[in-house]
Amino acid sequence: MNFRKDINGLRAVAVVAVVLFHFNASWMPGGFAGVDVFFVISGFLMTGIIFKGLENNKFSLLQFYIARANRIIPALALLCFVLLLCGWLVLLPYEYEKLAKHVTGSIGFISNILYWKESGYFDVSSHEKWLLHTWSLSVEWQFYIIYPALLLILSKFISLANIRRSLLLLTLIGFITCIFVTYSSPRTSYFLLHTRAWEMMLGGLAFLYPVTLSKTQSRLIEILGIALVIYAYVFFTEKTPWPGFYALVPVMGTYLVLLSQRGNSIVTSNIVSQKLGAWSYSIYLWHWPLVVAIYYFSLPESFTFILLGLSVFLGFLSHRYVEKVNFTRTFPTTLSYLKAKPIWMAMVLGLSGSFIYFKEGFINLAPKDYRYVTENAKPSPYRDKCHLHQYASPESACAYFHEDNVQWATLADSHSIEIAYALATKLKKDNIGLKHFSFSGCVPSYSETDSFSPCARWYNETVNYILNDTKIQNVVFIHRYSSQLVGGSALAYPEKSNGEITADTKRKTNNIDTVILALAASKSNVYVFYPVPELPIDINKLIGENYRNNLPFQNIVGTTRDWYETRNEYIIKHFDNANYPSNVKLIKPQEALCDSISCFAIKDNVPLYFDDDHPSVLGAEKLVTMMFPE
Repeated sequence: MNFRKDINGLRAVAVVAVVLFHFNASWMPGGFAGVDVFFVISGFLMTGIIFKGLENNKFSLLQFYIARANRIIPALALLCFVLLLCGWLVLLPYEYEKLAKHVTGSIGFISNILYWKESGYFDVSSHEKWLLHTWSLSVEWQFYIIYPALLLILSKFISLANIRRSLLLLTLIGFITCIFVTYSSPRTSYFLLHTRAWEMMLGGLAFLYPVTLSKTQSRLIEILGIALVIYAYVFFTEKTPWPGFYALVPVMGTYLVLLSQRGNSIVTSNIVSQKLGAWSYSIYLWHWPLVVAIYYFSLPESFTFILLGLSVFLGFLSHRYVEKVNFTRTFPTTLSYLKAKPIWMAMVLGLSGSFIYFKEGFINLAPKDYRYVTENAKPSPYRDKCHLHQYASPESACAYFHEDNVQWATLADSHSIEIAYALATKLKKDNIGLKHFSFSGCVPSYSETDSFSPCARWYNETVNYILNDTKIQNVVFIHRYSSQLVGGSALAYPEKSNGEITADTKRKTNNIDTVILALAASKSNVYVFYPVPELPIDINKLIGENYRNNLPFQNIVGTTRDWYETRNEYIIKHFDNANYPSNVKLIKPQEALCDSISCFAIKDNVPLYFDDDHPSVLGAEKLVTMMFPE
């Protein structure tokens, strides 16, 4: 395919948007849409390569895969190698273990699946993942594997003209699927192939159905296309449901630019756009680890501009000395394709990452006391299996250990997961089972409609399920009130307006009372937890600071008791003054995790958390003990 300056320049527009968004979201609030632009371009180019080969009866699937590997793997492998090398020098064992896992996922092109399972793209924890941005490369590679194989198979049975028509239908189906999944499961729609493939296929349609335009028409269509792309960059934000229907804006914008075929555009054909476009892949690879470095090392704001420039410089070096290396594309026999150097690069790095992950970041080389607190600052082994991020019927909830004798239930958000496990472990000795109901970030929503919160339907059905199950006679109720009533981790109190409690906060508080009273009316005991004290930073970072400074781990203060009580003043006062029935037992975690002055991250060598706000299994055991006073 002939080189097109407009496509190369469009890459520059996309990578600039993504880089600016990642370094400072306020600079380009919708810059994440640059990835969608890349997807459309990729679909256009790949469809062109495949169809030209099919038309000439010269398309080789293996040669196609090797060409893609030559293009993508070497620069990615270099990045992964550098990160593993630097990680050995500066990262803590648990961080190195996580990096190794992500290196393996990235070089194996399944990182989108790993990140889909871990958390959302816009979550705070995203800045702890050095290779998060490789999710898009994994999506593209998965598309490269399936798409040409599908077209090749179809070409054996139907004409190329009918394949073109089929792609029209598949693109429409993919877009509709994307819209539906975006609203039913946002994380799924963001990371996985089946909700992104339509963008690449639409790029393919731009190749398969070109239009003849006059110079004036071409210019107008290009202007409209670029305007749509820029509109998405400027006016969309992290809160925009994505990709979904809104993704049509930058995707269609890119599609129009591809149709316009303007090789002399002032926007895409100028020398700056051409250089940045040529370096765009490597710039994309190197910029995100530098963004993470700012957060990891708590660098001052001035470093943003330095590392932004470094991203471009490293991109230039990677393009010149890695991307431009001409690796062999054709081999005489099928087995000889195994000699392709990029495949060996991927295998070596994948095996290295797997070995480091298997060795838990070489934690065996760390001091014994560090190993103990790190290994025990862990979540419940059932966290991933039993905790919901999207709606699921309460009938499918996890039952721990004795499913035929479930007498207990936990109802809450993620703050209950480890408590549920610790409680179930205790009950197991008496052959009593527990059912665990938790939904990520769930606001108490009993009697509310679906528009009130993402978990409203689940919440109503779950409460009614518990009420109707006569075997369940004990219910544990706990939520992260600081997030649901106070507004997150900062010391801010949006529940107050001009000194008064807002109607929204009163409504949420009433929901808490409503569900507690409903449960108390039909159950033997309802255990209501006050807020769990939270830490200003992740416990692993506190452990890391002590490790690097050669300090003991016996007792590490997380925050002050005053910070906890000030932060949770509203809900603490509410529970203190609540007039609940006698079978409602109020449990105060601060009495187990704090003294009169401090709240601890580690107490007597016991890590009480596994991050900044969720209790560890050992911390949860201390909380469960409070439910059964001697």
